[in-house]
Amino acid sequence: MMLGMSLSTLTVVHVIISLIAIVAGLVVMFGMLGSKLQAGLTAIFLLFTILTSATGFVIPPFLFEKTLPSHMIGILSLVLLAIACIALYVTKLSGPWRWIYVLTALISLYLNVFVLVIQSFLKVPALTALAPGNPPSGPIFAVAQGLVLVFFVVMIIGVWRRFRPA
Repeated sequence: MMLGMSLSTLTVVHVIISLIAIVAGLVVMFGMLGSKLQAGLTAIFLLFTILTSATGFVIPPFLFEKTLPSHMIGILSLVLLAIACIALYVTKLSGPWRWIYVLTALISLYLNVFVLVIQSFLKVPALTALAPGNPPSGPIFAVAQGLVLVFFVVMIIGVWRRFRPA
């Protein structure tokens, strides 16, 4: 038992938290293209993305027996999210903090989607057949991750140029 839950319950909770974070983050990102700062949804995105990274550290085999790539992604995400929260809530996006917020928040969202793609290829049998292995590999997996990366690069550049909240 971890955090008073069975491993399967904790895993389901972690996945639900991750999906809420991703959906909220995508809505926030598209809103930012129109210079909309959706305060409530942004808070949900940031909180649930923080919870996603934090809960990832307590799911075995992710407990610290040795440092794994997932630990590095989680730590990087938490650092970026801390900076994003400072940019948004402390500095109120003044001066360079606007673009710092855009980069840190949206790279954190990208990392969450990056992990979603990996987990999808590991857990969905049809995708596992296309890219076997742990971690997944092969051209189909590379194309999937490449498309996600290109999408986020284009979106981050677009948001960086257009996001000017009132």
